[in-house]
Amino acid sequence: MKRILSLLLLVIVIGCKQEPKKELTAQDIVNKSIEDSGGKLFETHEVTFDFRDLKYRSENIDGNRVYTRTRDLDSVVVKDIMTMDNFERYMNDSLVKVKDSMAQLYTNSINSVHYFVRLPLGLNDAAVNKELLGKETIKNKEYYKIKVTFDQQGGGVDFEDTYVYWFNTESFKPDYLAYSFHVNGGGQRFRKAYNERYIGGIRFVDYENYKPKQEGSDILEIGQLFHTDGLELLSKIETKNITVTDESE
Repeated sequence: MKRILSLLLLVIVIGCKQEPKKELTAQDIVNKSIEDSGGKLFETHEVTFDFRDLKYRSENIDGNRVYTRTRDLDSVVVKDIMTMDNFERYMNDSLVKVKDSMAQLYTNSINSVHYFVRLPLGLNDAAVNKELLGKETIKNKEYYKIKVTFDQQGGGVDFEDTYVYWFNTESFKPDYLAYSFHVNGGGQRFRKAYNERYIGGIRFVDYENYKPKQEGSDILEIGQLFHTDGLELLSKIETKNITVTDESE
């Protein structure tokens, strides 16, 4: 009897033994964040919003993602339309010719605005390389710190830029991001997300936009510069009048 009880106890102990906790990868963290932020809803829903007096639209047409930017200039309505491999400009519904160099500038600008609005969705693009740098505490909260770089092929004209994202270890939301850039003399920016809201199941945020008070800092240390008030506020980046429409309806 004692032997049977001992065996039963052993079975219970083994059964109650927990599996070793799996270490999360950068990909795991990004996937969880994208899922929480709306995931594939970005691909099946039309999104419109205003940013700096310009109107933007993201929609799916014949299986292709199409970005539109519209602005009113007195009596002229200028509409820019870009896809993955094409750019067109219309003035009062008439197609106008745009030099390749200017078309590239307009495309980069439109894509950049949509990229930040759709975050963290873009972090699973094919040209993105993700590296988990460990955990970091900012303003008494713990974050997964992920470095992002880009392949030249498919990484756009700014493929040499380096980004850093801080994902809350409990919610997996990207509360902060930073990036180094090389155009116009180069520099660094740090963004703090605020004014979180969900519209049509998709997460949207605004940002406080900072830069280092002193030049020459390491982009990987910029989180601690924010933590120790080593950054200065440049601007606020606000997305207004957001609408989300299910394209299947």
